[in-house]
Amino acid sequence: MLTLYFSPGASSMAAHIALHETGAPFEARVISLKNKQQRESAYLSLNPEGKVPLLLIDGRALTEVAGILFYLAKRFPEARLMPDDIEGQARAVSWMSYVASTLHPARRVSVDNARRVFLEADRKLGPGGWALGAYSVADIHLFRLFWRFVGYAEPDPKDYPNLFAHHAMMMGRPAVQRTIADEAAVGYELP
Repeated sequence: MLTLYFSPGASSMAAHIALHETGAPFEARVISLKNKQQRESAYLSLNPEGKVPLLLIDGRALTEVAGILFYLAKRFPEARLMPDDIEGQARAVSWMSYVASTLHPARRVSVDNARRVFLEADRKLGPGGWALGAYSVADIHLFRLFWRFVGYAEPDPKDYPNLFAHHAMMMGRPAVQRTIADEAAVGYELP
């Protein structure tokens, strides 16, 4: 049994999308960051870091977006969320590491810093569409951060043509549409 603890619009959105992509049954449990539910003892007993996402796999905790995405891609290979070859898999991990270590913290410095970092990401992505040439967990992770960037920085599409093209392709995916609908129904509490 899979159980996803998530907060609408937070980093957990990537895990939520990936779960919908796999088609695997899962239970979704909302954690309100605004109400500090991630700091309640019941949640901390599952995830002492007090962050989302948290994926319980038959009761065992798995944290961190990249780890969860990697697990889902490997556990459900029929979803084709990870390349079959070792180099492709390494490139997926490389992209997810870049997203987590470079894109995710950029906003904490400043919006201007985030704009600069996303310009680099736009060049890194290039005009090819998907990060690895075919849809993968790297695209899911990248999308969630750019989706959030669009929401707070209101970037000009002409400055980020590759990322906006990627965003449009992602928004056309049923798993993304379902996740956004599910999370919007709960309500966003994003700063």
